[in-house]
Amino acid sequence: MSGSGHLGEFLRARRARLRPEDVGLITPPGHRRVAGLRREELAQLAGVSVSYYTRLEQHQSVNASDGVLDALATALRLDDHERAHLRELAAQRPRRQKRPPAERVDGFTRELLQSLKDMPALLVGRRTDVLAWTPQGHALLAGHIDPAAPERPAERPNLVRMLFLDPHTRELYVDWEHKARGLVASLRLTAGRHPDDALLASLVGELSVKCPEFVAMWGDHRVKPCQGDAFRLRHPLVGELTITQQSLQIPRAPDQSIVVVTAEQGSSSADTLELLAQLTAKKPTGADAAQQTRDRARNLTS
Repeated sequence: MSGSGHLGEFLRARRARLRPEDVGLITPPGHRRVAGLRREELAQLAGVSVSYYTRLEQHQSVNASDGVLDALATALRLDDHERAHLRELAAQRPRRQKRPPAERVDGFTRELLQSLKDMPALLVGRRTDVLAWTPQGHALLAGHIDPAAPERPAERPNLVRMLFLDPHTRELYVDWEHKARGLVASLRLTAGRHPDDALLASLVGELSVKCPEFVAMWGDHRVKPCQGDAFRLRHPLVGELTITQQSLQIPRAPDQSIVVVTAEQGSSSADTLELLAQLTAKKPTGADAAQQTRDRARNLTS
């Protein structure tokens, strides 16, 4: 992941998102060869020379000043997250990628997650690996996966990989595209902060090879943290429900967050979560476990 390369890609993507009329420019009638702003139009709006801006976009210039970056951010109408991302990309220098050690779960963090045992919750790492989960978190979002998988670093479920490549997870979200775009935008932020993370680069490479939908969303260069959103789920055991996912950052481990799932109090979705909790309170084992769970679900809903 070359920081300078990402800077040029980000600038081009954001430039293509704007039309001249969006920023008050009057252009002569006729066919335009580009969908968004031309380089010279953006340079004019930012108050920099076309040659300088072109060098920035083509990775031939470094050390852009804060004033230039602020002017470009304003001209491109970037939000606060995009402005911060632009600064991070501009500050990067080519570095050799390295394989980071497996992420560890701090003892205090594990205690915090265990205190949420009656709620669906996940502990998620930098690259969206699931580092730990509560029984209800596992049952709600990944019941088809070995519940002990997060304890084995080499086998940890990865939320982005599951969302794009796992049919069960794709089917879980009614508005799959909305969920996917949000997760990719968050992963883009992480890539900007950790350009030398070889495991992250490998994940992006794998998904780029295996999933055209990921390629399109990744190429859009949208950036936004996953802080909280509502989703409609289509759960294979308890049916449809609407939940809210909120990410709580861990101060001792800034790259990790606890994702807590809730439903509106008194709603049918809250009742559905309670039903799922009853089904998973005494989870059966053995070859007939899945069928026993389905039978209990039918009995509780009949």
